[in-house]
Amino acid sequence: MTRTHALGALLLCAFVGGTGWWPFRALQERGLHPLWTLGLVYAVAVLALGPSALRPGPLGGRSPLQQVLSSPPLWALGAAFGTMNAAFFWSVSIGDVIRAVLLFNLMPLWAALLAWWLLGERPTRRSGVGVALALAGAAWVLWPSDRAWEGWRSLPWPREPPHARAVLGGAAFALNNVLLRRHAEQPQPAQVLAMFLGGMGVAGTVALALHAAGQLPGMPPVAPGWLGITALLSLWFLLGNCALQYGATRLPANTTSVTMLSEIVFAAASAVVLGGSQPTLAMLGGGALIFAAAWLSARTPAST
Repeated sequence: MTRTHALGALLLCAFVGGTGWWPFRALQERGLHPLWTLGLVYAVAVLALGPSALRPGPLGGRSPLQQVLSSPPLWALGAAFGTMNAAFFWSVSIGDVIRAVLLFNLMPLWAALLAWWLLGERPTRRSGVGVALALAGAAWVLWPSDRAWEGWRSLPWPREPPHARAVLGGAAFALNNVLLRRHAEQPQPAQVLAMFLGGMGVAGTVALALHAAGQLPGMPPVAPGWLGITALLSLWFLLGNCALQYGATRLPANTTSVTMLSEIVFAAASAVVLGGSQPTLAMLGGGALIFAAAWLSARTPAST
């Protein structure tokens, strides 16, 4: 029964992540840019952690906040998590949802490179196949089929800002996961606090910088509509995080990774139903390759 509950928790987390694009887009339509939304959402999450973040550890040890402030590895973890969220949700808020989710999930490519660099895990034949499938899938998704061949200009690379942000978000997500493994000795409460602070800090800093440069509108006047959606979104994200913590700590890592691939299915289905995307042959074919690559990567044991 515990395994069933853990799998259910992971599916809930995947559902939260896969459908999270819709409230961001709804808030964007109400004048609240996704970067401001993320800053507010994670500010609420940090406040929710406030009492536990300030509580001293066992035997008078340092509190999670003190651990974060004194640990550069946790700063890097927070920066990676914040970059992942800012890039991904900015992408799905204004771009094609299915294409953005597929490009975000080029995990085998980034995970193989980063694990080799930071963890010393040599790529295996299986991980190499996963990288090749991911690259082929990305090329299919990005291939400009609507115009004639124009030499190197027609190569399948992220031309539009939402595509580039989705790729950046996926790379940051892979870095976040690798850093969690590299610094597994860090206490879990400090890791969670670092990621929430990073989610608030990166989105808020970028939003302020772009607003000062005149490239991003300021926050709209306070109104019950967007405030209510933002509050519910904060609770939605907290629910997803709690579900992930519950499921991931009770199941093998490979099981967690494979189960979380259902986020792609939830995102694609919700995008079609709610009008966030219209699937094409390139999306279906490329998406199948990317999904296969991610599944293969999740099933590949580490090699050192």
